[in-house]
Amino acid sequence: MGEDYLEQRMKMIWEQINRRGLKNQRLLDAFLKVPRHRFVPEDMAEYAYSDEPLIIDCGQTISQPYIVALMTSLLNLQGDETVLEIGTGSGYQAAILAQLAKLVHTVEFHPPLAEQARKVLQELGYLNVEVHVGDGSLGWPEGGPYQGILVTAAAPEPPPPLLNQLADGGKIVLPVGSRHYQELQVWERSGDNYIRESITSVSFVPLRGQHGWSEEQWPSRL
Repeated sequence: MGEDYLEQRMKMIWEQINRRGLKNQRLLDAFLKVPRHRFVPEDMAEYAYSDEPLIIDCGQTISQPYIVALMTSLLNLQGDETVLEIGTGSGYQAAILAQLAKLVHTVEFHPPLAEQARKVLQELGYLNVEVHVGDGSLGWPEGGPYQGILVTAAAPEPPPPLLNQLADGGKIVLPVGSRHYQELQVWERSGDNYIRESITSVSFVPLRGQHGWSEEQWPSRL
């Protein structure tokens, strides 16, 4: 079964990531090393490497492999960075980041998801990932400043605390918008200014918290 998953992973990398233009070898190697099937419910393992997002607990999702790769590539990590992820979810994105950065802080709003992700990451030996429970829209100031911040839930706008925790020259990658339309954006800090770049249309679950969407504004699927 392990060899079957390796073949699926290699096929995923070639057909879903490489062929769509993401060819950086460090990035591709990270996706080869991380067993995506360990980050989905057992009864969905056979679909782990499919070209689509999958539902996990608490009404959240594990993003489509290409979107994970695209967002990761936009941070342009070199290996010596401290990175912040908002929205741990299954822990898969954190595992990918851990292959490419020195240290990853990841914040999850839902305690059960955080605990499950922490367990899987520890079992797989990711010692450079620290999982926290909290309001991700406030970031994790104790670990900053960050050379990269990646947000895996849609925000109404880039949360000011996250922009403030970004190191000079660092980038934040996040989806911005409502349940009806979202745009993947990159904000790069230059002193007290930020340069914004729009990448593509995307679809994510809502960011919860002080600088996110409330349940009244954007009801959950549950």
